Amino acid sequence: MIIVTTNELPGYRIDHVFGEVFGLTVRSRHLGSNIGAGLKSLAGGELRGITQLLHECREEALARLAAEAQGKGANAVVAFRFETTEYSNGGGVEVCAYGTAVGVRPLGSGAAQATAP
Repeated sequence: MIIVTTNELPGYRIDHVFGEVFGLTVRSRHLGSNIGAGLKSLAGGELRGITQLLHECREEALARLAAEAQGKGANAVVAFRFETTEYSNGGGVEVCAYGTAVGVRPLGSGAAQATAP
């Protein structure tokens, strides 16, 4: 599955648009993470637990987006974006990956091949 943030895919032709696709996950932080983040925010610096939570959320949302696109028959997603929302006074996070599922094919035999991230 090729996933790009651009509206076009260099070296490929969009033959079919399947429509919008989403990957969504909602996660809460555990109590220890909340306490640690509160203390760390007083001293300053990176909140590693929160960074890890967001990284995992994005990976899961991206995988769900790719699965939905593949389920529609697409082999690529263009105009890909992430949206992140904090909820419950910082106790959790929602991550939505979205884009447009498309069917693409390489232009000519000498076209450069893109790889999925």
